[in-house]
Amino acid sequence: MSQMSNMLDVPAVLLVGGKGTRLRSVVSSAPKPMAAVGEQSFLELLVRQLRSQGIRRLVMCSGYLAEQIEEKFGAGSAWDVSIAYSREQQPMGTAGAVKLAQRHLDADTDFLVMNGDSFLETDFARLVQFHRERKGLASIAVVPVEDAGRYGTVRVDSNSRITGFTEKTGAGAAGLINAGVYVFHRAIFEHILEGPASLEKDVFPHVLEQGVYALEQNGMFIDIGTPEDYARAQALCGRLCDAAFGR
Repeated sequence: MSQMSNMLDVPAVLLVGGKGTRLRSVVSSAPKPMAAVGEQSFLELLVRQLRSQGIRRLVMCSGYLAEQIEEKFGAGSAWDVSIAYSREQQPMGTAGAVKLAQRHLDADTDFLVMNGDSFLETDFARLVQFHRERKGLASIAVVPVEDAGRYGTVRVDSNSRITGFTEKTGAGAAGLINAGVYVFHRAIFEHILEGPASLEKDVFPHVLEQGVYALEQNGMFIDIGTPEDYARAQALCGRLCDAAFGR
């Protein structure tokens, strides 16, 4: 995977405000992205992954136990990044959190958005290039899985354009799933209403005609939303660290 030594000219918005109720049995007193994986938090792995690929401007959309995140990361100098915070006063959902962060993104045409509870081994520069070449509203990193039942799937045509979404079925069929890493054109803000909303349910299905594309990924993907997946992240700690540090 190619790495960038220079600065990639897009900011990254990290969605780190969720309560993580399914993970509460094993991570009871911290926000889900602050769950420890080896000697660091899961969120630190995401920050290091971004920094290793030249992305140094971050916006953290915090909410639940926000002060723990802000106290740990501060302005970001320990990681050689700059961090701004967009703290929600009530649960805003993924789209609501992005909308709330708009004031930190006024100078940017394109920006990355990442879920704070999943890690995708990916090349951010390639994803941004893919997005700009297609001149669409949004690009979504997708991952092929053998059992897509608990995720819901993304339907894609031969030109990598997303044509629709299938809800979680519980059935064990293979498919492409949304990996929680996006590149947006700033025009996305015109399609997000004020207040709580979901990117997956309230935004993406309604903007497909504006051009929403999918770039398939073959790297490691881990979502720590359940105790089982959190245990898997612990077991793969070495690989996660190598991917985060660009080794």
